[in-house]
Amino acid sequence: MLKMVTIGVYGFDGESFLQRLRHADVRLLLDVRQRRGVRGPEYAWANSLRLQAALAHARIAYDHRRELAPTTELRHVQYAEDDRQGVGKRSRRELAAEYTRRYTTEILDLADLAPIVSALPGSGTAALLCVERDAEACHRSLIAQRLTERHGIVIEHLCPS
Repeated sequence: MLKMVTIGVYGFDGESFLQRLRHADVRLLLDVRQRRGVRGPEYAWANSLRLQAALAHARIAYDHRRELAPTTELRHVQYAEDDRQGVGKRSRRELAAEYTRRYTTEILDLADLAPIVSALPGSGTAALLCVERDAEACHRSLIAQRLTERHGIVIEHLCPS
């Protein structure tokens, strides 16, 4: 049985993030962010080069899967719904229906997930990374759902303690 995890940046510091990955026996991190930077000094550790260096030190492979990232236009669809509901990006609990529909048809339906499945480590597991704390508030949950439906992969969503 193939297994994967998902994880966000928000709510972690660099060390607790790496500890969570080690505890889940993550050997490959798949970054599905479009822009691989995170605003705020508390999240500087998650910016691409620093994150890749920390992962290399922890012996966790890194792969940027930009083709799975939402476009800027799609992110703005979600931001508009966040504004309408009066929630901040870091406190969002769910994805907008229009964002979900468009991400699925414009990105996910066009993506070939077979290379991701074939790249899964033989031992340990792989993680899908984005920024949102809760997977339900992030496109990584849509990718995870598709991997479960089409490839039978069991998904666990990792959260900060």
